[in-house]
Amino acid sequence: MTLLDATTWQGTLHSDGWVEPAGGSAPVRSPATGEEIGQIGVANAEDVTRACARAAAAQRVWAGTGYAERAAVLRRAGHLFERHAAEIGDWIVRESGSIPPKAGVETDTAAQECYEAAALASHPLGEIIPSAQPRLSLARRLPVGVVGVIAPFNFPLILAIRSVAPALALGNAVVLKPDPRTAVCGGVSIARVFEEAGLPAGLLHVLPGGAEVGEALVADPNVRVVSFTGSTAAGRSVGEAAARHLKRAHLELGGNSALIVLDDADLDLAVSAAAWGSFLHQGQICMTTGRHLVHESLSERYVELLAEKANHLPVGDPAKEQVALGPIIDERQRDKIHALVTSSVDAGARLAAGGTYEGLFYRPTVLTDVTPTTPAYAEEVFGPVAPVITFADQDEVVQLARQTEYGLSLGILSRDVMRAMALADRIPSGIVHINDQTVSDEAVAPFGGVGASGTGARFGGPAANVEAFTETQWLTVRGDIARYPF
Repeated sequence: MTLLDATTWQGTLHSDGWVEPAGGSAPVRSPATGEEIGQIGVANAEDVTRACARAAAAQRVWAGTGYAERAAVLRRAGHLFERHAAEIGDWIVRESGSIPPKAGVETDTAAQECYEAAALASHPLGEIIPSAQPRLSLARRLPVGVVGVIAPFNFPLILAIRSVAPALALGNAVVLKPDPRTAVCGGVSIARVFEEAGLPAGLLHVLPGGAEVGEALVADPNVRVVSFTGSTAAGRSVGEAAARHLKRAHLELGGNSALIVLDDADLDLAVSAAAWGSFLHQGQICMTTGRHLVHESLSERYVELLAEKANHLPVGDPAKEQVALGPIIDERQRDKIHALVTSSVDAGARLAAGGTYEGLFYRPTVLTDVTPTTPAYAEEVFGPVAPVITFADQDEVVQLARQTEYGLSLGILSRDVMRAMALADRIPSGIVHINDQTVSDEAVAPFGGVGASGTGARFGGPAANVEAFTETQWLTVRGDIARYPF
């Protein structure tokens, strides 16, 4: 069976069939070649209103469904992600410019997210509270109702399913707005999987669209929780809009993550980790290693080895050849990357590698002679750029690492693990990896940043997912009606 039949994309999916979208349709294009590889329905605010109303009606029945049935749907979805991994992965490669191994990580993680969510359906959802009165007192968790999910283009499948799966497992309905640039692999594939898995009608709606759709989704009165992954600038707008409507917004935003290389680190292994952290998926990852803080005793050789590695990494169309880096998602993002690189060079940084592009294929870039005010160091680049700055001692590196508004991920490389852990205690970060680079995620682990990187850990593992997608209700029970003075 083919999961992503081209004829199914000609509308907006509402889990019980494809509905002609009010917003029309748009071509799906490969960033590597520019060719049209499909068509996708485009939603507008009218579609959001209709979808949220249908989701709210369907959710009331789903919330009363036994956990065994909900878990079975999620398990079947996991099996379907595994069975159709090659087909979905091919779309991730062609539509988002991913290399095949990265696409494989996405499909594997999507299956794992569904399996973890299946277990979540039977997870304990409350506690008994002591009471000063003769009654049973409980705090229990109930589904919020309708969850709005807004997902980006870079890891389109993972960054959608990690909210969709647990939200459904806990008895909610979901309205998903994937990025229109990756609407097939980040939206249609999820909808088709759950359709085949037997998810009841009306519980999952996929609405590809632009800012209008996101704004309508946040504002809709049927949506009680918004799960947003994207840029810090967009996240601020989502958070402000959600606050006006008195609803929760879980915000996973940008980053400018540091990799600290201490003086006792194994240099060859450090450079390998550094290259992976900065150049994976063309650096288009919120956790990407955006700042390399290297001890002055290692820095010269570190830059030399990292530049050599960058110069030998093949860049090209991952659908046609074996490459390490594919295309940047679009011209706007490429131009932003290049502007940060050129302005950094103009400010005194030196290009040790890269800094050039052909079409949307940007060469992996290494910058040295960097200062804290160098644009490609001070700002989130979201591209394959590795700025290297040096430090003399631990107090200096702590000051450098803290010199950012972001706090998503941190890597520290050292043979002395306890020394690295003590260093980590001094640097605010939602995620810390000792002897690893900054890019990592697992379905069982809480994920999230601090500061401008978001509102804290809220995805992954039962505790974070229950907190994200349920409400707390206080419930008391007496054997008899209480007597009062009047």
